[in-house]
Amino acid sequence: MSAQSNAPREKVLVSACLLGAYCRFDARTNADAALERELAERGLEAVPFCPEEHGGLGTPRPPATIERAGAAEVLDGTARVLTDTGADVTAGFVKGAEGALETCKLHGIRRAFLKARSPSCGVHQTEVDGKLVPGRGVTSELLARHGIELTSVEGRRP
Repeated sequence: MSAQSNAPREKVLVSACLLGAYCRFDARTNADAALERELAERGLEAVPFCPEEHGGLGTPRPPATIERAGAAEVLDGTARVLTDTGADVTAGFVKGAEGALETCKLHGIRRAFLKARSPSCGVHQTEVDGKLVPGRGVTSELLARHGIELTSVEGRRP
């Protein structure tokens, strides 16, 4: 065996739904075979993580959206995350984001592949007041603040 094959693989955080976990709000998956192939080809080891489940929100759960502002304001304590029925789930979203960051620190992770448009994981767009807008989800925002490189993945590619 070559020395290179014995080297530990770089670990990356990956939204668990992209790896086939049934953890979306509607208890479905966003399994993305193209992402799994890409990670394998690049020699990356996926560490699956669902911030919303980690935050105690359960599956299935009501859909949620960031209120008024954006994820930065949620983390700063000036905005909330609300379900479609108006329940405040901010604490669960923040706990999930903190868990993702802790997982990155624990495993020395510097990169994350996250589900597009999610109020937790969205990298370029998320929902604010029920509308798709430019901006990050709560977990993506916290990871970016700590220098984690973020890659947005749509999901469900063959």
